[in-house]
Amino acid sequence: MLIHPQFDPVALHLGPLAIRWYGLMYLLAFALFLLLGRQRIKTGPQPGWTVKELDDLLFYGVLGVVLGGRLGYVLFYQPAHFLAHPLEIFSVWQGGMAFHGGFLGVLVAMGLFARQTGKSWLAVTDFIAPLVPLGLGAGRIGNFINGELWGRPTDVPWAVIFPQIDSIPRHPSQLYQFALEGLALFTLLWLFSRRPRPTGAVSGLFLVGYGSFRFLAEFTREPDNFLGLLALDLSMGQWLSLPMIAAGVIMTRWAYSKKG
Repeated sequence: MLIHPQFDPVALHLGPLAIRWYGLMYLLAFALFLLLGRQRIKTGPQPGWTVKELDDLLFYGVLGVVLGGRLGYVLFYQPAHFLAHPLEIFSVWQGGMAFHGGFLGVLVAMGLFARQTGKSWLAVTDFIAPLVPLGLGAGRIGNFINGELWGRPTDVPWAVIFPQIDSIPRHPSQLYQFALEGLALFTLLWLFSRRPRPTGAVSGLFLVGYGSFRFLAEFTREPDNFLGLLALDLSMGQWLSLPMIAAGVIMTRWAYSKKG
């Protein structure tokens, strides 16, 4: 049995400026994106990419993540609350971001980037797919440090008590998601994308991999108290992951059938 250390959410103070751990995790995610992207430009099977385009991709991606993540949380999780309090939509410092919304925001942003550069949309998503998981993993570490998005009660030996919530031993679901959505998905996509693949295949594998890992991890994660479990005792995260898995399977089959 472990007890969450209740880290100070502020990593350090620079005068009146407070630098939070979660913000540092975002910076780490962006740095990893650039580092891995440069490596893919050097050694990856997709020719014609430049460092300048990689930098532009990051800019578009950040806009997609922030705008899409916030709007996704508003629309998917608490639409009635924000309809009654619309100005709170802009209160991002209070928390409230949704991966699936951020994912849709990134897809739109990558579409705009593809249109500007003359690249195909799927070529862009194939390029960035292996660059994303480690950043997602960094975000889950941020969740654990903040003691948020905790897991369901359990009696496993590695259960964690989050004193800021209650005294019940719980799954460290943030760390499960770090291992699955971060490390495992990165390894899978990085190895798969090292060889030439049909256009859309890497993107399809990302959808199947993330959707499946998120669906499994949600069985150990405490559902949002304002939603609870939905139909078939599945969480909102699981219901949002199912279309990702289906779309990924269809995209992968299409990619390989087109190649043949």
